[in-house]
Amino acid sequence: MKTSKCNLWIACGIALVAILLALPGRLPGQTAAAQFSGGNGASATRWSVQIDPVNPGNLDVAYSFQIAIYENLVDELNKTKQFQQVFRDGDVRASEFPNLLVLKTTVEKYTPGSETRRAVTTVSGATKLTVRSQLLTREGKVVFEHTVNGDVRFFGSNLRATHNLAHNIAKTIKQSSWSGSGQPTAILTGQL
Repeated sequence: MKTSKCNLWIACGIALVAILLALPGRLPGQTAAAQFSGGNGASATRWSVQIDPVNPGNLDVAYSFQIAIYENLVDELNKTKQFQQVFRDGDVRASEFPNLLVLKTTVEKYTPGSETRRAVTTVSGATKLTVRSQLLTREGKVVFEHTVNGDVRFFGSNLRATHNLAHNIAKTIKQSSWSGSGQPTAILTGQL
């Protein structure tokens, strides 16, 4: 009986050591800008992003829409797992990260829409948003620029358009040829 308990403890100890060796940990010389291996096996710097407040441009965009876009962007960019950290505007911790990009979002078109009209007719009353999203380095160099749309056409609240917009922005950034790994070298522009 004692032998089987001893074997159990040894097996548990071996399993614990194997788990600890398998988990990636922070290396002693590693800074806040974590390193990871890209698809080609080369080591590249991982970027963090700070999200600036939404710029309504010269349009009359309700403040609630601006805040909803902003909050949805924070949520959707975190979900992509593409950035080491996602910071809100004004977060003092962002200054600790040498590889920081800033996401600027400017509303270019806005159609408020009507939930009631959508519910009654399902062919009118769509809420539509079109924004220009830019990722910039600290020095102001644009490394990514895209025009992105978000809308709600059938059922759902008008604010659902802000969620769809933020989801489309995060998806566009993630699927772009600039993957966020390595040194950004060129502007990538387009429309989705």
